[in-house]
Amino acid sequence: MSGARARIVALLAVALALAVGGCGFRMQGATALPPGIENVYVSARDELSPFAVELRRALDDAGAAVAPSADEADAVIRVTHDRTGRRVLSVSARNTPQEYELFYAVEFSIARGDEQAVKPQAIELTRSYSFSESDLLARDREENILREAMARDLAGLVLRRLESL
Repeated sequence: MSGARARIVALLAVALALAVGGCGFRMQGATALPPGIENVYVSARDELSPFAVELRRALDDAGAAVAPSADEADAVIRVTHDRTGRRVLSVSARNTPQEYELFYAVEFSIARGDEQAVKPQAIELTRSYSFSESDLLARDREENILREAMARDLAGLVLRRLESL
């Protein structure tokens, strides 16, 4: 009896997967690249910047292969600017920083074959956080977490732009 139940459950799971997949449902955050874009080359000055790493990871998650060279790619993403930093937002009465703003700015373009599909575009994200002199180690860790999250968000924005081609 349990073997029959297992088969029924398996058949229902397969039927549900087919029904959900056939209606156009996609997991949130999943990106469907346009037809003809299977190999993407990422050209960046700093190949190991948080943004470049997250962009390659997002391309991989979307099912695209990261091409080893621009000649072997269906599309080329050129990252011309990739910079991050922080600014002081507020200071205490003793003139010590109490709040910082992190920023992450990138400029990119997308080429498809010999045609420039997306002209150079600049995007920037900012996040603010409070600072306590007694928590120096926590500040550095929080800053790194925020920087990585912004890089992930920026990579998602670039991927959505690629998806719209």
